[in-house]
Amino acid sequence: MSGAPTIRLQPHEVALLRGGARAAVTVAVVALHLRGEVRAGRPGTMRASGVAAGAGALPRLTKAVHAALYRPAGIRELLGRRGVGEALAALRGDLVAAGLLRRVPPGRSRAARVLLKSLRVQLPLPVGREGVSSGDVLLAVALYGDKALVSLVPRFAEAAGLVGRGGSAEEGLPQSWGGGSGGGFTCGAG
Repeated sequence: MSGAPTIRLQPHEVALLRGGARAAVTVAVVALHLRGEVRAGRPGTMRASGVAAGAGALPRLTKAVHAALYRPAGIRELLGRRGVGEALAALRGDLVAAGLLRRVPPGRSRAARVLLKSLRVQLPLPVGREGVSSGDVLLAVALYGDKALVSLVPRFAEAAGLVGRGGSAEEGLPQSWGGGSGGGFTCGAG
């Protein structure tokens, strides 16, 4: 896309565009899990497993999710915790300022839809974890939601209540906010 502005998004930003707040928090949880800082707790919950190493370099939402897991929580409870809500509001504001989300009517902009489509072409859903970097796992979860969780982090996703009986990252989404594919690449959006 020559002449189009270049936009660099983190996986949690891509997830918010594709699937909303729950998808963004799911990516933050998986990022922490891949770092060994979050693990499944009692069925359908997750908990922090220590101090977030290098927390200063983590995105605000990821730091907020780690801090909110001071006590085990399921995904719904985690979404309701104050720091997570504040981080999500800031993230939405950043995406509105970037022209990727609209305030009225709420939803993705045309630029966001083009960007998500481009990212899906660049990163097809991996069929398994072998040879897939942690960054690409996060991008796949951001773009493909439950399909990527089941394919790439199945045991954690089910035990933590991210899929299966505990819930779905796709639950309650408007029809137009279906699954997607990886993010974090530098790509054009127009």
